[in-house]
Amino acid sequence: MGDRLSGKFCVITGAARGIGKAIGKAFTDEGATVLLTDIDPEELAKAGSELGCETWELDVRSEAGWDALLEQYPAADVVVNNAGVTGFENSTAPQDPENASLEDWREVHRVNLDGTFLGCRYAIRAMKQKGAGSIINISSRSGMVGIPGAAAYASSKAAIRNHSKSVALYCAQQGWNIRCNSIHPAAIMTPMWEPMLGEGEEREAAIKALVSDTPMQRFGEVGEVAAIAVLLASDEAAYITGAEMTIDGGILAGSAAAPG
Repeated sequence: MGDRLSGKFCVITGAARGIGKAIGKAFTDEGATVLLTDIDPEELAKAGSELGCETWELDVRSEAGWDALLEQYPAADVVVNNAGVTGFENSTAPQDPENASLEDWREVHRVNLDGTFLGCRYAIRAMKQKGAGSIINISSRSGMVGIPGAAAYASSKAAIRNHSKSVALYCAQQGWNIRCNSIHPAAIMTPMWEPMLGEGEEREAAIKALVSDTPMQRFGEVGEVAAIAVLLASDEAAYITGAEMTIDGGILAGSAAAPG
């Protein structure tokens, strides 16, 4: 337990599981008051009970939902825009540039990009009275390279990367100490991967194949992403804005980074 975020009120989207939940735990462990938000009420309630945090059911695609959140929580110190989808959650439809449907393309962008835009707008409005705060947007390694089989996901994450910089510059231009940065994880071991891994020896082989192009030869852990979020949320990062933090086991450091 620490106090790096003591006195800070932090809002996290997509916080019922995976990276969002890990960030919630890390923030709580560092003394923050955390509001977990998610579209899944059952998993959200479980996470809130486990971490001892307040919860708020939120569909990040909904402007009205964000407006209601602002009315209820008009001030925040840290906002983490983590909620996102790949497009493969409930569908086996193609996501490549030739065969993806416009509907599927738009839905991925509605969650990932529109949700981040609305989250940043909420954060600015919730932080500008104090004139300070930290906005952390969860992008992806896929936002820095092309992903032929997941074109909408890659496009949305690339847009999050760029929008984070626009937000950072806008806030600085207003004279506010509101920082905005993006985190770019590669393969992080979350529940999203479970259907692809299997059990026993099959699981070990699947994991080995999936990290074969990663120099460190392993998946990242959610706590490792959360540690970066703690830094960016804290006053230690007071001069960091418009930056992108990559956590990928070295995959983007060399030419072997080309995705399959």
